[in-house]
Amino acid sequence: MTLPTTALGSTGPRVGVQGLGCMGMSEFYGPSDPAECRRTLDRALELGVTMFDTADCYGHGHNEELLSRFVPANRDRVVIATKFGLVRKADDPHYRGIDNSRAFLRRSVEASLRRLAVDAIDVYYAHRLDPNVPVEDTVGAMAELVVEGKIRHLGLCEVTGAQLRAAYAVHPIAAVQSEWSLFTRDVEISTVPVAAELGVALVPFSPLGRGFLTGSFASADELSADDFRRYMARFTGQNARHNTALLAPMDEIAVARGVTPGQVALAWVHQRASVHGLPVVPIPGTRHRTRLVENAAATAMVLTPGEATTLAGIYEQVVGHRLAGLNFDADKASG
Repeated sequence: MTLPTTALGSTGPRVGVQGLGCMGMSEFYGPSDPAECRRTLDRALELGVTMFDTADCYGHGHNEELLSRFVPANRDRVVIATKFGLVRKADDPHYRGIDNSRAFLRRSVEASLRRLAVDAIDVYYAHRLDPNVPVEDTVGAMAELVVEGKIRHLGLCEVTGAQLRAAYAVHPIAAVQSEWSLFTRDVEISTVPVAAELGVALVPFSPLGRGFLTGSFASADELSADDFRRYMARFTGQNARHNTALLAPMDEIAVARGVTPGQVALAWVHQRASVHGLPVVPIPGTRHRTRLVENAAATAMVLTPGEATTLAGIYEQVVGHRLAGLNFDADKASG
């Protein structure tokens, strides 16, 4: 199969309708096999996956360096998306600072260009917005890099509709990246309507609920000691037991269709494009070719209205904040 393509918003590049989140190839989800990761990247391109998503803070730069052995060799076929703005500490794995300053932005983009071994970044996101810095200032500084030819398109992560509108008034935004899945639908409140109005694409991360919707684990206790999901409230204790029970309707649809639960969950995300009238390009992450092929096949699946209605009520019953255990501290970020 070869994935169909879509425009990444009215101002962005054309990409496969499903991208690949590369974060887990470097950290957060336990150990990975570098050789299998590279085979997964190559297979993704064969399937028509063209947008590969990373960030400067994934693995403290390791993820971009890993992609530098893949992107330049396929530069005319790959849309590389990376991010700046999150500050990590090597001695504190739970720390997340935010720095949107112009000085930090310029240091970050130069470092990403070097690590990725490219002359320009296709989509450059502000990973999080500093509440102490006007979004207009952040986007204005990013726009300077477009003029200089260092980045081609701008993106924002986890923003409200009002923030997106203010940002777009300064410079066109190609895409907004936010968590969006059967378990997480907050983005539909204000961001999605504004994105549809402005012609901005939505790039859902964790469209499989960080793997929970695939049924690959039912509790954080099943995960390796270095898996960051062990600290997330949705996947621990009574919350995990409650949330696992919510998957029954999805599992029933999967059995009836002869597909996997993850494919049902991904098909639901893909159909948000027609429901809300905007491009939706989810970026499920995986380190394995078998899971990659499974995820790609979900792009051809169309849920019936009855199935969609059955799944619609899951979100309201989920317990545990999606980011519990992850702290973002703008006040401690350096300039």
